[in-house]
Amino acid sequence: MSNSADFKLSNPVHFLALGFGSGLLRPAPGTWGTLAAIPVYLGLLALLPTDGLGAYILTTAVGFFAGVYLCGKTASDVGVHDHSAIVWDEIIGFLITMMLITPSWQNLVIGFALFRFFDIVKPWPIKLLDKHVHGGFGIMIDDVLAGLFAWLILFLSQPYLPFNS
Repeated sequence: MSNSADFKLSNPVHFLALGFGSGLLRPAPGTWGTLAAIPVYLGLLALLPTDGLGAYILTTAVGFFAGVYLCGKTASDVGVHDHSAIVWDEIIGFLITMMLITPSWQNLVIGFALFRFFDIVKPWPIKLLDKHVHGGFGIMIDDVLAGLFAWLILFLSQPYLPFNS
């Protein structure tokens, strides 16, 4: 596997694909990348109007499509498909997890744990996509699906969580 010397943080494409450099942290770069997603999420909440669901979805979608390029180009540059340091996909997956979720530290922790679970375990069909879809889209799509799985559980549990009452 390629080492971090192949990445150029001075290159904006690499910098973003590496989750602002968080993907270079060890161990568990995907976890560090998801942690880097938390300030991105909080920044979106602060910048968007309180009724900004459409803007949140649009921003996340733009992040996904940008990620297809960012992750694909960075993987190509270092010659390793889905190098573990490429974590832009975790950032977008976490943003999907937190969509329509009541902002609270408890929901952040639960969303983080659920997303990491689905991203690591990769139940069907996530594992199928991870194995058979390549390029930037392949790097992104399994985390999108992990984010959707985590979102569904977190969204459906909202009425039953005591801190959301």
